Amino acid sequence: MKSKRRVWVFLPDKQRLDCGVGLKSRVQEVWSEVLGQLGLTELQVFALAVLRDDQYLFIDLKQKLSKYFRKGLTKASVDPLILFLRVQHYVDSGRLLQSDVELRLYFRALRQKVLRSQSRQQDGLFFQMASCALQAEAGDLDPGKHKQYFLPEDYFPSWLIKRRGRDYVLHHTPQLHEDLRGASQRDAVLEFVKLANTVQDVPQTLYKMRRDVGGRLCLLHDFTWTDLEHVSVQGCRLDIHAVGSLCLPKLRFHGPSALHCGLVLRHLRHTHRFHMSVRDALDLSRQTEPSLVCGVYRETYICDGNLLMQKLRRLTSSSTLGSTELETSTCEEDSTVQESEEVFVDSPDDVLWLAELFCGVSVDDPLAFPMSDWTAVTVEMKQRLKKRPHDGIYVD
Repeated sequence: MKSKRRVWVFLPDKQRLDCGVGLKSRVQEVWSEVLGQLGLTELQVFALAVLRDDQYLFIDLKQKLSKYFRKGLTKASVDPLILFLRVQHYVDSGRLLQSDVELRLYFRALRQKVLRSQSRQQDGLFFQMASCALQAEAGDLDPGKHKQYFLPEDYFPSWLIKRRGRDYVLHHTPQLHEDLRGASQRDAVLEFVKLANTVQDVPQTLYKMRRDVGGRLCLLHDFTWTDLEHVSVQGCRLDIHAVGSLCLPKLRFHGPSALHCGLVLRHLRHTHRFHMSVRDALDLSRQTEPSLVCGVYRETYICDGNLLMQKLRRLTSSSTLGSTELETSTCEEDSTVQESEEVFVDSPDDVLWLAELFCGVSVDDPLAFPMSDWTAVTVEMKQRLKKRPHDGIYVD
């Protein structure tokens, strides 16, 4: 045992694998032990990473552990070496992952990244992902359960809970969870994976690089693979050459160390090769993969009461002006409606009828109102009217 060192490998689901390797072992030996304990022969999107300067760096399997643990890998040291199993390549279709074990690990990794997301313009998407996660982890919603059958902190970023409030989250999330009734655990996981990869800051690996030595951090450019002509590393410098059509000069960035820059370049190369190798399979999967949300779609909309009233006031105040404008430019209105990319499931007459029932006012003029607002107001008013059985009004 004295000739071996303990290595702890932390998984995305917060479990820990204990490995034992020799003092002169290579990273490949740790990797083989990890695969053996997981019961797998390979992992497609995961790799081993080491934590340096508050950043996760993916390490080379061919190198010796001593390259990454110069101080810790000695006979006198008794502390375990710490490694992490991290997502190295992001794919928006979980069907590409051949192993259910890897799909589960990928799901858990995305769950953690969603909780740390700062994409504050996609509130509705977070509610969809929360409902998929609940369906995957808890199954069908039990009508007998209390509304607080989950903790918002386990499914939503802290900023969203603060913005919307715990009561709001606890009230609306079960409704979306109920819409997924009957979906299997695997289908819910696949839908979550697809949605999570549309969040701006989830399918990303971030590295701290500075434009100048000692300079501040900032986002300068966003490149696709086709925008890059050449990337090179020399010491602590990483140079990016964009294609000529972008008319950008050579971009030079500085990393904390030569090891850091070298591993960043290695990650870029491996990611490019991976996405080139799965490009055709990914395109085919996107074409054939059914949408879980569309398969069980029901008319559901989440809206603040205050926001609804603001829209209704805009509706009533603009109706007179809209009538005059529409009478003098009917053709212009028709062309505007035809060019809209949104699909309206309720006729404008229904909106007028619902507004009269809901607000107690009569709206006789045509609507001069954006289609997206029609949809929001209509669905919310239907939900409100369903709670008024004493009115004797049936709303489908």
